[in-house]
Amino acid sequence: MLAFLEKINHLVWGVPALFGILGVGIYLTLRTGFAQFRFFPQALRGFFSCFFKKDKQGDNSPFQALCTALAATVGTGNLAGVAGAIALGGPGAIFWMWVCGFLGMVTKFAEATLAVRYRKRTSAGELIGGPMVMIEQGLGKSWRWLGMLYSFFAVVASFGVGNATQINAVIGGVNSVIAVFGGRSSRWVDFALAAMLAVLICVMLFGGARRIGSVAERLIPFASVMYLLLCAVVLIGRFQLLPSAFAAIFAGAFSPKAVTGGMIGSFFVSLRVGASRGVFTNEAGMGTASIAHAGAKVKHPVEQGLMGIMEVFLDTIVICTMTALVILCSGVQIPYGIDTGILLTNQAFSQVLGDWVSIPIAVALCLFAVATVVGWGLYGARSAQYLFGENSWKIFAVAQGVVIMASSFVGTGAVWLLAEIVNGFMAIPNLIVLTVLSPELTRLVREYSLTRDRLKC
Repeated sequence: MLAFLEKINHLVWGVPALFGILGVGIYLTLRTGFAQFRFFPQALRGFFSCFFKKDKQGDNSPFQALCTALAATVGTGNLAGVAGAIALGGPGAIFWMWVCGFLGMVTKFAEATLAVRYRKRTSAGELIGGPMVMIEQGLGKSWRWLGMLYSFFAVVASFGVGNATQINAVIGGVNSVIAVFGGRSSRWVDFALAAMLAVLICVMLFGGARRIGSVAERLIPFASVMYLLLCAVVLIGRFQLLPSAFAAIFAGAFSPKAVTGGMIGSFFVSLRVGASRGVFTNEAGMGTASIAHAGAKVKHPVEQGLMGIMEVFLDTIVICTMTALVILCSGVQIPYGIDTGILLTNQAFSQVLGDWVSIPIAVALCLFAVATVVGWGLYGARSAQYLFGENSWKIFAVAQGVVIMASSFVGTGAVWLLAEIVNGFMAIPNLIVLTVLSPELTRLVREYSLTRDRLKC
């Protein structure tokens, strides 16, 4: 079964998929005049201003929408996924994650901007949007089948990408802490932990989009700062190894054989692993975050697009890079060719700080994972509503709880492969609609730039 999934994964994430995601990113970069760089200072100012002044209007404030999107992206992929990228693709895979990150910044900018431009209100008065709504309203009702196809993939992905992989990683992290204290894990302990998480997640999901936004607004900043402080302590202690870590990343991107001792000998392997794990962690090109961004109350669609730029920057360029540098500077032996997941990240921190660090790492992992499940719960619920009607929300929430408990019995390898496969399928409808609606995106960018210039005068 695992070998079959690997073949499907290689097919989905082959040359066409990589060129599709990277190609659309390059295309949008040119169409918007390098928006991810041109608007970055303003995006950074807007992000920090959210901590001091929050817009209370609308279904969610722009900051809550950003945190909900970050809740779904900043997850176990930033810890376990980065470690797997280095082990399977060599240090050079991080370089390709960066490339995907910078291109993903403009892709996410486009997704968030167009999600606000093409959105609608439900009968309950909630603002909803996303690729399925963009397809229906931007391309016309004759294309609604493509929106339904996207929604189907999103519902499936919400049980894998946003649920099973996260719970699986949490259980692995908790088991590593148990091992530190000389204890032994068991299937019943794993199931009990999954059952508690299932109840917690269901309570949050039953509260609807506003409760999800409120939870994300508090959870993501706290978990991110805690984890980044741990990374900073490690890197300060090993600062003399930082130059060699960056050298390995750049050298391994084009000649992985020289860095990994021949264990990873293919340039394309490094590119494919880095790109697929990069997309897995920041989800740029998948369109999912646009579902969260669509609910923000802003004066102009591009204002929320700026939050899309920050989302990818914080997720990939900041948090993923810190994880990679910790692993490469720690001196831990990297088992190239084997996806060890969170175990390698734990070993890297323990190598420098001692076994006690497994506890805060497990806490951070649990917080990230819970946030991801909640964020993806919103994506899956909105997609289910698009397919089955507005009353399907609670049924979906219960189904999420059932899958959380079942995830305690699922192996890591199969879960990650299934997650990456579905990610590839989701990208196709979203990339199509982003490309077709790029003229409207260009118009909005031009309109926003002119308005901003007039205000300066």
